[in-house]
Amino acid sequence: MCFLPLAEVFLPEETRAAAPVDFLQELPSYRSALRRRAAAGGGQERRTAPRGSAGLRGAEAWGPEPEPEGGGPAGRPAREYPLSIAEKRRLRDCQQADIKRSSGWKQWKRSSSKSLKKVLNEVKELLSYLELWRHDIHSIEGKFGTGIQSYFSFLRFLVLLNFIIFILMFSFVTLPSIISTYGIFNSSFAKTPPENIEPYCTVYKPSGNKGLVYFYTYLKDLLSGTGFLEGTSLFYGYYTIDAAWLSVLRYNLPLAYLLATFAYLALSLLWIIKRSVEGFKQNLVHHEDQFQSYCNKVFAGWDFCITDPNAARLKHRSLQYELQTDLEEERLKQKIADRTMKEKLRIYSLRMFINVIVIAVLSGCFYSIYRATVFSQENSNDVSNTNFQANLLVQYLPSMVITLANFIAPQIFSFLIRFEDYSPAFEIRLTLMRCVFVRLANIGVLLFSLWSQISYCATDKCKACGYNYELYPCWESEVGKEMYKLMIFDFIIILAVTLFVDFPRKLLVTHCSCKPVQWCGLQEFGISDNVLEIVYGQTICWIGTFFSPLLPAIATVKYFIIFYIKKISLIHTRKTAARPIRASSSNFFFLVVLLIGLVLAFIPLGISIAHIPSSKACGPFRSFNTSWAVVPATVLGFPTGLQQVLHGITSEAFAVPFFMVICLIMFYFIALAGAHKRVVEQLREQLVMVRFDPLVCTPKVFFVVSVIRHAEEQQCS
Repeated sequence: MCFLPLAEVFLPEETRAAAPVDFLQELPSYRSALRRRAAAGGGQERRTAPRGSAGLRGAEAWGPEPEPEGGGPAGRPAREYPLSIAEKRRLRDCQQADIKRSSGWKQWKRSSSKSLKKVLNEVKELLSYLELWRHDIHSIEGKFGTGIQSYFSFLRFLVLLNFIIFILMFSFVTLPSIISTYGIFNSSFAKTPPENIEPYCTVYKPSGNKGLVYFYTYLKDLLSGTGFLEGTSLFYGYYTIDAAWLSVLRYNLPLAYLLATFAYLALSLLWIIKRSVEGFKQNLVHHEDQFQSYCNKVFAGWDFCITDPNAARLKHRSLQYELQTDLEEERLKQKIADRTMKEKLRIYSLRMFINVIVIAVLSGCFYSIYRATVFSQENSNDVSNTNFQANLLVQYLPSMVITLANFIAPQIFSFLIRFEDYSPAFEIRLTLMRCVFVRLANIGVLLFSLWSQISYCATDKCKACGYNYELYPCWESEVGKEMYKLMIFDFIIILAVTLFVDFPRKLLVTHCSCKPVQWCGLQEFGISDNVLEIVYGQTICWIGTFFSPLLPAIATVKYFIIFYIKKISLIHTRKTAARPIRASSSNFFFLVVLLIGLVLAFIPLGISIAHIPSSKACGPFRSFNTSWAVVPATVLGFPTGLQQVLHGITSEAFAVPFFMVICLIMFYFIALAGAHKRVVEQLREQLVMVRFDPLVCTPKVFFVVSVIRHAEEQQCS
């Protein structure tokens, strides 16, 4: 394979001899680079460095960055070029000479642009000091590495996300209701009674506390969302107005309620995708063969953010473990390749049997949650209010069963995976995905159990309402209370484990020299388990916000407190895991799991909005058959021309061509990504040949590295 001098690859075809057309010239990124360079150099003669400098030719090959009006080569600072110091100085002299030859207007515009850029950088640096937990996260990164730091950064992201969701719901749903209810700013509200609805379907009396009330009753109401909390703005049943009037302006609260729900879901989706794309780019660029993996671990695997000696020793063990894991995977690959047909039949049969056991465990968990939910809904109102413990136990029974299933099922999965003979990396991924499915599916089973009770109608009166109005006169508030209890109970469990399990265990290990205690040691700070905990809570928040608009505020406070609980637990009561994961892969994994939780949250919300009849006794959708019915009713109030446009957009005649155009664009970018991947592979092959060729000069090797870096960036863009 002959080596083509890469400094000539990106030069225009006119400056070269009749060389064969290289595949790089066919890439759109290469063509656009040539067009940018031609446009930038069209107004004046370009000063170039001596042609004998191969590195400077490589810098010129990339072309200058375009200025606001497309200036000369001074648009990009010399320090950004992959050149030696002497070549950067020569390039800087060329740039300064071009600046002196420029007109006064261009010089002023260049200086003002630099001043503005400097001011923006200073403002950005100042705002970085206002970043939440900036010092704490940097301290954790220095003591425990980037893997654990990524978990706390992920927790900070959820705090900010929930706070923005709370601001969104409070501004467009809660605040207009409060202003119109109390007549602030000379406002008023309108209530439209439901039409063609039986009167008994519209009866709803929140169970508020009356007369002399014991203290523990308030505690029970605070933990279960009943009593004095049921009639507040925390739950769906509070928002009973149909429109708010401020002077002559009419605010459609039902439409705002539904659009705010879609807005926080879309905001969460876009924000997660934006953050996960960055991790996907890193994983794509760092995709490597086994030889490169060994080299990267040996020569570039150290985390230079570590300052603590214990964390340094842990990083040594981590690198050793990763090398052992790679060798073990190579051994397993060889073992799999050497398997006979009898061995393959045995291992596949064993895996099928273990998967049957896994399905049986999942079925047992789901059935237990279903029975606990049905029992809780049927008996929560039958227990005497004076029996505080029994009443609270019955109401929290589904939450306790879900928590127990979330604890037992992963332990069983971790035990069974040892017999399936997978590679260590695949064992971890498969176990984590099973745990994710258990935690998120348990929420779905709870909602299915509630819906089965809500939609159960045995009489004609019930069928006239469309839901079980006797047991659930305002079923949305009941679902909101279940989500509220799950949120509170999850926080109580996290706090209780830290206080009553981790701290006593720390004291025993520190002050007791008994061999069994020392053998057990401290509990590891498992990043994956902690991430699953907060993703589980965030999924509850996404589902429950429609039924409890102020639930994101509770989630914000909850995660704010959990940050300090986990920080104290990490520093004082737990030890770092012996199998840490890299920050780049962990960030991507966290966001993928969170994205799965968001997608699963779409399902129950979509069913609740579009399929289940809305309550006729409470909420902003009393006058509609379903919550989605407010959209067609609003469209009917638009002008005829606008209605026709909207109907055309939602018709098949528009959807099919739009889908085809999207597919064509997608196929184009897939082909472009494949071409960029081929470029990277070809350049790597040439780099290997350059490395073993003693006749090639050093600047060319340096330039090839810069070309590979640029090609990898193009591959990710």
